Formats: sequence, C-alpha cells, structure tokens
Amino acid sequence: MIHTNIEAKTQTDIQLLGKIDDFFNKFSIATSLHRCGVRKRHGYSVRLLIMAIFSLPFLQKDFFRGMVTNGDLSFGKDAAYEVLKGGRSNWRRLLLSIGIKLYHFFDPLTDENRESVLIADDSPYDRSRSKKVELLSRVWDHSTGKFIKGFRMLTLCWSDGASCLPLDFCLLSSSDAKKRLCENQKIMDKRCSAWKRRQEATITAPENLEAMVKRALAKGVRAKHILMDSWFMMPATITALSKYINVVGMVKKTSKIRA
Repeated sequence: MIHTNIEAKTQTDIQLLGKIDDFFNKFSIATSLHRCGVRKRHGYSVRLLIMAIFSLPFLQKDFFRGMVTNGDLSFGKDAAYEVLKGGRSNWRRLLLSIGIKLYHFFDPLTDENRESVLIADDSPYDRSRSKKVELLSRVWDHSTGKFIKGFRMLTLCWSDGASCLPLDFCLLSSSDAKKRLCENQKIMDKRCSAWKRRQEATITAPENLEAMVKRALAKGVRAKHILMDSWFMMPATITALSKYINVVGMVKKTSKIRA
C-alpha cells in the first residue's frame, strides 16, 4: 500500500486509505490515468498524487487543508497543482473510463426488471471572489433565481435506482460573449485537451448534453430513459436526444411552447 500521509493518524483513516488503495488496484486506475494523458516526467508518481487528492473528501478535508497547509505530506503542494493543471490531461475521458468499469461491475447485480436510466443535471460553480479566471462569466443559478459569477457544471450520471455513477461532465461558461467577464488568456496547442475544453465551455448545455449521451451509449451503457430538469425540456433538446434514448422530464411552463 502507498501511504499518502494525509494526517492518517487514526486507525479508521489508515483502514480507509487501504480501501482506496485496493480500489485503485482493482480497477487499474494508474493504467487509466496513463491512457488519458495524466502523466509526469519526473518526481512523485501520478498514482500517488491522484490517490492523495482522491482521499481528501473521505478524510473530510478540503484541498487547502489537505494539500496546501499539510506539513505531513511527503510531497509539496506544487506537485499536486502541476498534475491537476496538465494541458494534455483528458479528465473527461478518465471519468468515463472509470465510470464504465464501475458500470460493468454494478450492472450484473441489477435486476433485469429494474429500469436503469441516465440523469442529466447542472449545478452552479460559484466563483464570486474571482476576477481573472479564464472564461469566468455571469451564469443563471436556477436554485436561487439569480445571476452569479462563476460557471455551471453539467453532469451525466447512470443510475439503477440504488446506485449512481457519474459518467461525463462539462464545465460551462456562457455562450453569450457579452456575459463572459474574461476570455482565453493562454496560448496553447489547439490539439490538446485543455484547448478543446475551453471551446466546449462556450457551447450551450443542450449541445454538450447530446454529445455526452452519445459517448456514454457508444461505450455500451444500457439505459431506458434519460431524466432531466424542466429547463432542459425544450423542443430542440427533446428532439435531439430522442434519436438515442427516451426522454423523461417536466415540460417547462412557458408561452413559447405549444402542444
């Protein structure tokens, strides 16, 4: 077992880190990291760094307390920042790769009569204190009914009613340039994942959602329906997704939609 030394001072923490290490071994997380471009040329291994970051929520610590101010770590915070900001790291592919492995683990345990579904949802990512973050924009928070400064996290999950697995995600800015407070500030290779993510961030959520559903189904995920909030339920979105899967959701009450 690789010890990450994230203040694992109790027996419970040590057992938890052991289980996380077993999870990384069983599902070949290090191999998935390499295939998705998450690599380092020297220093501490990517597996060690990612495992340390992955352990933080289970140890009830945020990144600042677990990495930045933690003097018990065998590596510095710069090593963690370096692996996270790699421009060629395809985090979307990594999430889908691990999600598919877990899906094939859960699916045989699911009764044939149970209807498995895809779930699409977005959450606000508040960055009110930020000023110069790339593609920072004014986005609408549906829960509060107000505009906030930040991003929206669009997520696609698979569920059998008992388990929920995240399969894909997209961090969205605004498709309206007038609402974007900052534009791209870095010059980078347009073939790398970082550039592609920046381009996708300025595409509307329904367009990104269609691509996410196609990717998940192409990997062999079985789902009878996709469940969505009412704000997704626009005619164009329903028409696009209906080509691949049955759509279930509450239609938005608006004068712009007619039966």
